[in-house]
Amino acid sequence: MKQGGLPARVDEVASFSERSRERQLPDPILTDEFEDFFENAAIALHFVGKDGTILRANRAELEMLGFTAEEYIGRNIREFHADQVAIGDILDRLSRREELKNYRARLRAKDGSIRWVEITSNVRLVADRFLNTRCITIDVTEMIKAQELIREQERRLAITYENAAAGIVEANVEGQLLRVNSHLCALLGYTQDELIGRSIFDRTFPADVEADREQYRRQMAGEIDSYTLEKRFVRKNGSVFWAVVTSSSVHDCEGSFRYAVRVQHDISERKRVEAALAKRAEEQGAIHRFTEMLQHARTQEDVYEPALDAIQRALQCQRASILLLDKDGRMKFVAWRGLSDTYRLAVEGHSPWSTESQDPQPICVGDAKHADLPEQLKQAIRSEGIGAVYFIPITQGGRLLGKFMAYFDQPQEYSEEQIELGRTIARQLGFGIQRIKGENAAQRLAAIVESSHDAIVSKDLNGVILTWNRGAERLFGYSASEVLGKSITIIIPPDRLGEEPLILGRIRNGEIVDHFETIRRRKDGSLVDISLTISPVRDAAGRIVGASKIARDITEQKVAEAKVRDSERHLQDLLAAIPAAIYTTDQQGKITYFNEAAVELAGRTPVIGSDEWCVTWKLYWPDGTPLPHDQCPMAVSLREGRPVRGVEAIAERPDGTRIPFIPYPTPMRDAAGEIVGGINMLVDVSERKQAETQQRILLNELNHRVKNNMMMLTSLLSVAARSSQNPEARKTIGEASKRVATMAAAQRVLYDTPDASNFSAPLFVGAICETTKQMFPANVQLVCDADPIQLPNDIAMPLALIVNELLVNAVKHGSAAKGSSTIRVEIKQNGQKQVLTVEDEGPGFDLRAERHSSSGLRLVEGLARQIGGIFEVERDPSRCIVIFSQAPGENGFDVKNGNS
Repeated sequence: MKQGGLPARVDEVASFSERSRERQLPDPILTDEFEDFFENAAIALHFVGKDGTILRANRAELEMLGFTAEEYIGRNIREFHADQVAIGDILDRLSRREELKNYRARLRAKDGSIRWVEITSNVRLVADRFLNTRCITIDVTEMIKAQELIREQERRLAITYENAAAGIVEANVEGQLLRVNSHLCALLGYTQDELIGRSIFDRTFPADVEADREQYRRQMAGEIDSYTLEKRFVRKNGSVFWAVVTSSSVHDCEGSFRYAVRVQHDISERKRVEAALAKRAEEQGAIHRFTEMLQHARTQEDVYEPALDAIQRALQCQRASILLLDKDGRMKFVAWRGLSDTYRLAVEGHSPWSTESQDPQPICVGDAKHADLPEQLKQAIRSEGIGAVYFIPITQGGRLLGKFMAYFDQPQEYSEEQIELGRTIARQLGFGIQRIKGENAAQRLAAIVESSHDAIVSKDLNGVILTWNRGAERLFGYSASEVLGKSITIIIPPDRLGEEPLILGRIRNGEIVDHFETIRRRKDGSLVDISLTISPVRDAAGRIVGASKIARDITEQKVAEAKVRDSERHLQDLLAAIPAAIYTTDQQGKITYFNEAAVELAGRTPVIGSDEWCVTWKLYWPDGTPLPHDQCPMAVSLREGRPVRGVEAIAERPDGTRIPFIPYPTPMRDAAGEIVGGINMLVDVSERKQAETQQRILLNELNHRVKNNMMMLTSLLSVAARSSQNPEARKTIGEASKRVATMAAAQRVLYDTPDASNFSAPLFVGAICETTKQMFPANVQLVCDADPIQLPNDIAMPLALIVNELLVNAVKHGSAAKGSSTIRVEIKQNGQKQVLTVEDEGPGFDLRAERHSSSGLRLVEGLARQIGGIFEVERDPSRCIVIFSQAPGENGFDVKNGNS
């Protein structure tokens, strides 16, 4: 680029023009007489050199693309084309002297927009020499956009036509199908090829053809411009559906008929709904008539005939029957229509539901010939000419009362509406039967009340006696004639008169006074203990108008309760005499009783009904961690329904002193086995703990002495080895010294652990490796690892000797090939097994071949058997493996998890 921003090619063009003027020759590109025409032409013009450089462009082209002459002229034409393939093709064809006409391309304007253009261009030659190309560029962007818009509209119209939710066809004057959409094909089940050319009447239901043909004739004649009618179509599979057809005429510009557009909507569902509504109206009429007839029924026989009418009318069945359960639980016919005696005798007693069925469901047999029924029943149905049968249970409160049956001569398909309709009839039938039974029961109830042993009395809201049964006469000594119309206070002692206003107040509020124990006075003046149950009596409008009272003599019950109280008092005296702390709880853990020993142990007086789970102030586990009351042994016992044993805990008194104790919580159950509470005894173990502490001190002293003795033994063996002149003796004493040192390391682990029965595998492996490493060369590195598991103390010594022997073997044979080596020692948990592994970098060995020549390997095998394990050897890498199974020593109750 030269100064001023003009491309170098522009300067060359200017220089070329200057030289031309100097020679006074015509401009090789433009002459003066064409200058004005070129510059002010209405279409875009430009000249391009053979290499694609723009030599000249007129104002129309610059304005089309938005560039100035300085920004456009002198640059390569390729820079302004959006499609490099197209411009490459243009320049290539022009270089071959081809002429381009209306070549469509895309140019990039200065603002970044794309302009569609049509280019017409040819080559200007001078003496058969390529001078430049002459190009006319016409902007066709708007035309392209218009064409795209038209194509898009046509595409959308085609999609809409094809995917419309209605069948659309175009038909000519003769009624032949010219075009159909996919929805119509789906409606009829034919392909487009199968339909085009056929008549619009071909797939019409025969009975509907003539009406449609007449209307179409009038449309073709110009009498009507469009028409709408409903008709039926026959699908390819033979099924029929209803559709509403709208036929509209399409005319040419002169008003002549060209073709008809017929839109067809499937209205089968609407027709089905209309038919269903008509059927439902008939069904509802049958139900309403049945309901009305039930209002006038006085006996069960008055219910049966209207029920049979409703069944046949609503379900449109040919025959019907009603069966009810008798006192023996058998289905018995009580009413029927159209059934033979033979059939009834054959099927009576059969029921698809048991008498204990809750909320039994209807059973529909659509085709009796193929039904899954007992053969005898199926034969009876077949002989009766029954094609389908419908079993509907008659229930009350979910309890089976009987059934009604609807019989059809032909097989049927049952809808949910039919089933629900049958249920409605069954509910009405059950209601009618139960109402009649209820009225009969009311009469029987009156007889029962009169003969009841309990006193049953009714009174109004002022306490005036309205009814008085024989039980009341026996209990209170008054006859009905003596008390009716009088106040109930006649049987209330003077000191109990205040109860009556309170009772009447609760009755007015709609409350039930249940099991109210009080004292009443007999006619002879004697007093009697009674339990009252008093309920509001309401009228038909639901208003409380009085009270019904049942009084029961509880004199014997009071005597029994006194005996129970004496027994409870005796039990409490017995518990109080036991020197151990004892308390009880309810099923929720609330304290219900405690003795004085419990107060003494807890250092406080528990609050009955408030304290939960334990009588103590605070609780701790033996290791000193807090023990929440809702996780204490008593809570576990009530929650899991089992006694808890083998637990120790610490109780802290309010004054801060702590008492170790052992609880013995046990759930208490009623006669049905349900937990009603718990009882716990807390045994103070302070003295035992002191004895254990003393024992621990003695044990520590013993361990200390054993440790010192083993250290002395190790030293003596070391001195003996150094002073011995016999190499074999020195070797034997040295090996013994290492074994004793290993046993001493194991003893230190047992000595330092707080657990009396188990030791930690990581501490054990670390101690053994640390001890043996001191006896190995400096170039031997030990890597030790163990899972955090507990092992029983009994295997500590055998296991330590095994590790020692395997390490000695690894040092001897596993590092011979190198100046330094690494030995790995691991104890890992693998399921229920523990695995000891000693791995070295040596070649390994064959255990069977080496067993007889190595006393150390025989020792390892013997020690492995001693701890219940097996000894194995592997190669690549070299490993010695001991697999054993040893569970930690059992301590009874897992204090942290609450399990025993």
